[in-house]
Amino acid sequence: MKDGMNALRIHGGRIDLAAVHYPDAPRPWLDLSTGINPCAWPTDRVPTVNLHSLPSPAAIADLEAAAAAVFGTTADRVVALPGSELGLRMLAALDLPTPARFVVPSYATHAEAIDGAVPIARDAIETVADGTLLLANPNNPDGQCDTPQRLLTIARSGAFLIVDEAFADVAPGSSLIPLLRPDDRAIVFRSFGKFFGLPGVRLGFMIGPLEHVAVMRQRLGSWPISAHAVAYGSAAYRDTAWITAARVSIDERAGRLDAMLARQGLQARGECALFRLIETDTAPALFERLAQVGILTRTFDHSPRWLRMGVPSDDDAFARLDEALDDG
Repeated sequence: MKDGMNALRIHGGRIDLAAVHYPDAPRPWLDLSTGINPCAWPTDRVPTVNLHSLPSPAAIADLEAAAAAVFGTTADRVVALPGSELGLRMLAALDLPTPARFVVPSYATHAEAIDGAVPIARDAIETVADGTLLLANPNNPDGQCDTPQRLLTIARSGAFLIVDEAFADVAPGSSLIPLLRPDDRAIVFRSFGKFFGLPGVRLGFMIGPLEHVAVMRQRLGSWPISAHAVAYGSAAYRDTAWITAARVSIDERAGRLDAMLARQGLQARGECALFRLIETDTAPALFERLAQVGILTRTFDHSPRWLRMGVPSDDDAFARLDEALDDG
């Protein structure tokens, strides 16, 4: 049971484990433990997916072109992945320069992505003039966001820069991709599942110099992603009306959550509208109280005063959270 509770602090979305630990909590659970958009892109806009054939190279290339148009780059620099996390875990194949550093706090995956990498604080990244530097922008879990101009300066000053932009779709102005030249020493990862609310599709992208893209394509093989990923991704990235409306909706709901938390004396922080970080001495007790009423949030072993909360989806979810907070 203790191991299960620890797992709730390692990754969000574990409603299955929460239900085991809080069997008397009311159903359905309200999952606010992730930064995944709870208002997903409507998959019925792709009426059928052909599962009788392997995805063709042409269809995958079409997906990469659709994604490239949204990211602000060319399709030859974009390679589709079965999730951005797998791409991060394949960085060893790219023979990146050493020493390697990763910014903390951030994703647990970053600490495991490059063998021998050592942690570095975010406020020290401009001192890195060699090797490889891995960071997230916007960052998770604190939502901190650097300007792409600052990151571009780092990429052009000696360090090979790897940026995890899993949450950049909600704030496209934060993305480094449109500023990159083909010869810039930088790789960017993007996630499909978080902004579009479909993490189960397992789709991500690597954007980088052509030589690194070629190595990644060779390692992934001819059919790196599923037919569902190709179909949903191609349609969703071309659904510009939905993308525009989703960004507005997410920003509005983040503002509503900020106001609700402020009424409870809780100060939200972060520049990513898909989640908010609360810093309070009562974080463990608040997590426990919300879990008892079927609302799952996220705490962190490394920062016991932190509690991260995703943005609720609709009026009912907001009302349920507001009532739970009032009861405290």
